[in-house]
Amino acid sequence: MLVDDHAVLRAGLANLLNFEPGITVVAEADDGDTARQLWRQHRPDVTLLDLSLTGTDGIETLRLLHAEFPEARVLMLTSSEAHEDIQHSLQAGACGYVTKNIRRAELVDAIRAVHAGGRPIGEHVARLLATETPHGILSRREIEVLGLIRQGFTNAEIGRLLGIAERTAKAHVAALLAKLEAADRAEAVARGFERGLLKV
Repeated sequence: MLVDDHAVLRAGLANLLNFEPGITVVAEADDGDTARQLWRQHRPDVTLLDLSLTGTDGIETLRLLHAEFPEARVLMLTSSEAHEDIQHSLQAGACGYVTKNIRRAELVDAIRAVHAGGRPIGEHVARLLATETPHGILSRREIEVLGLIRQGFTNAEIGRLLGIAERTAKAHVAALLAKLEAADRAEAVARGFERGLLKV
């Protein structure tokens, strides 16, 4: 089932998905109330749900749907990359979260993964979640600094490369270590790899 208040987008998605082996779009809804009614009728294996809906928003729709049908498997397909939206969706029971700039093959894989009981998260969404720590979200600048630390640059060199004062670079490094709960630069780099912020 497709739940999105943009009729053209729904039509495009339905056309795309109906050509995929083993996938059939059985229902389409443009708001939360209709989505729940159609779920009762069709019991879809997977529901694609947008956050931005007329009336009841996607997260509240998800909560209401799960309250009535705990077995419902819902994949969020939305344009929002906000940490709060991602976290609230997953907490409300979403089986996965992907953004609308996802490639066709990745979307189909995500739908199949949800159907199989998986919890797919789009690569870009995963990177956003990786920046969140118990002590706050890593800024883009801090992630940039982490990449330079990995390359072995000193605070002074980082400052020169980024066009900032050495003391500002030092402050970024200190904030980075605190947020990653790292004792030193080497541990910060290790945490960066663990979280997928750094690639081999």
